[in-house]
This record gives sequence, C-alpha cells and structure tokens, in this order.
Amino acid sequence: MATGRNKTPDFFSEDGIDPVESAIGNRQSLSADNGTSSRKGAKTGMSTKKKAGFYLSKEILERFNLKFHELKLAGIAIDNKSTLLELALAFALDDLDKGKKSRVLQRLHS
Repeated sequence: MATGRNKTPDFFSEDGIDPVESAIGNRQSLSADNGTSSRKGAKTGMSTKKKAGFYLSKEILERFNLKFHELKLAGIAIDNKSTLLELALAFALDDLDKGKKSRVLQRLHS
C-alpha cells in the first residue's frame, strides 16, 4: 500500500531544500538584517534557525561541552549549546572577513 510520501528528497522541487542556500545560507536576509532584528537570535544576526549536521573532532566536542558547562556553572546567561556555537561561529566568520589578518586563516595555512 503506497502512502503517497516520497521518501527521498527532491532537491530540484520548488518546495524542497535549496542545496545552494543550504550550503551558503541566504546571504540577502543576512546582510539585510545586520544583527538589528528584535527577534530571537538577533545577537548573531540570525533570525531563523535551521538544523545543521557537522562532524567535529572528539577533542573539540569535549572542549566545547566542557566550556558550555563551565559558563553555566559560572552563572553566565546562555540559553543552550546552539547559542554558544552560533556566537562562536559568528566570531570565527568575522575573523575570516579580516583577510590576511585573520587568525583562522593563519591557522589554516600553518
């Protein structure tokens, strides 16, 4: 009995996931918002959320989890791990925008 549900995503459907937007994000809405939105996530300039999957080394993941719990124990008002990760990634992306002065780029080249 067919359920009528397509089990594989149609990446070319107008209603489905846009693979390019998934890879690079919606740059228009990011630049238009400029972090001034009053909606949740305005601290990082992100107004909507999407689930993302990435592989991290065990060391980085352990360090991240430890830092999150240290901040919570220190009484730092942080909603969740996603908030911390989003802020850390925003800092890294801002650093990358510095070009040759970027610490991230220097680390990649070493």
